[in-house]
Amino acid sequence: MTTLDRARCRLHAHPRAWDAALAAGVLVCMVTGSFAGQNGGWAVHRPAPLSLALMICGAVALVWRRRAPRTVLALTAAASVTESVTADPRTPVAMAAVVALFTVAASTDRTTTWRLGLATMAVLTGAAMLGGPQPWYAQENLALFAWTGMAAAGGDAVRSRRAVVRAMRERAERAERTREEEARRRVAEERLRIARELHDVVAHHIALVNVQASVASHVMDKRPDQARAALAHVREAGRTALDELRATVGLLRQVGDPEAPTEPAPGLHRLDDLVGTFRSAGLHVEIARDDAGTVLPASVDLAAFRIVQEALTNVQKHAGTGARAEVSVVRTGKDLEITVLDDGNGHRTASARGGGHGLLGMRERVTALGGTLTTGPRPAGGFRVHAILPVTTSTRVPGDAA
Repeated sequence: MTTLDRARCRLHAHPRAWDAALAAGVLVCMVTGSFAGQNGGWAVHRPAPLSLALMICGAVALVWRRRAPRTVLALTAAASVTESVTADPRTPVAMAAVVALFTVAASTDRTTTWRLGLATMAVLTGAAMLGGPQPWYAQENLALFAWTGMAAAGGDAVRSRRAVVRAMRERAERAERTREEEARRRVAEERLRIARELHDVVAHHIALVNVQASVASHVMDKRPDQARAALAHVREAGRTALDELRATVGLLRQVGDPEAPTEPAPGLHRLDDLVGTFRSAGLHVEIARDDAGTVLPASVDLAAFRIVQEALTNVQKHAGTGARAEVSVVRTGKDLEITVLDDGNGHRTASARGGGHGLLGMRERVTALGGTLTTGPRPAGGFRVHAILPVTTSTRVPGDAA
């Protein structure tokens, strides 16, 4: 920070001191100018006591020019008019009025500036022309008219510049706030997406591990071969879960980090493998597909896979022993319809209300893609999940989806 900047900061911190210094400077200028007589030379005409008193009054009034600019203008204009019609020789008391008019113009609107400026010019110039000791066409009278006009114009220009600077600063601050809000929104959106991915991956594979571990514990003594098969499924589910977790966590890597994930995201092309893991866990699943030749956007393909995965995981956890599930994937016009039905009778009150994270994640995925999701119990027993995903979609932010 330069010396000038530091001085400006001090003046802004103590405006009354700055006004007092300005008033003192104006007083010095007025007193010095009063010695310049009409015929030239110094000390030709000394100011009369009344003129000196008017100069002091006008300068003292400038100390309060920020607090009451119009009142100060009226006082300094009255002192100037009094000096014009009574003092001889004339002294430059009008200098205080010029400073006061500048202050009024810099602190008010343009209409008020020109109204008060024209009134001040008319009063001061008219008093000097009609009541002063000099002829009305004297150059001092014309100079008074010019100085008051320049004070009003200069003050209005300063006010306009301050308004422009203030508007630019507000726009910059508003743009900064907008960037921060956008950054927070993107972070929240990414966090929500990763949370959904982690939930889908962990919930699905942990459910399979739990089922297979239960099978292994029950048949360990009587059927060791079946127990070994169940443990092999546990090992395979754990390995798959670790691979998907590694791919999901890899999304958090920065650009240029080594060993970035190269495995494509899951999609409906892996639907048979997904259903196979549930069948190996003892769940009877049937698939019906009518989407041959459909090329899905990556976001729709991933959402469809995760919806089927979460729905079958819920069947595995809540539908009870011996439940059967049906998965239907159908292309209808511009939409892709996914339906998962089961005939289980397990306790799913919380899930039916949408209180589980799985159904909430499914709903967020579908709504973010502009689709619809309906879930609920079937009249004849069991549960139904039905999602409609637009094949051509414009992604929404989670806040809009809510």
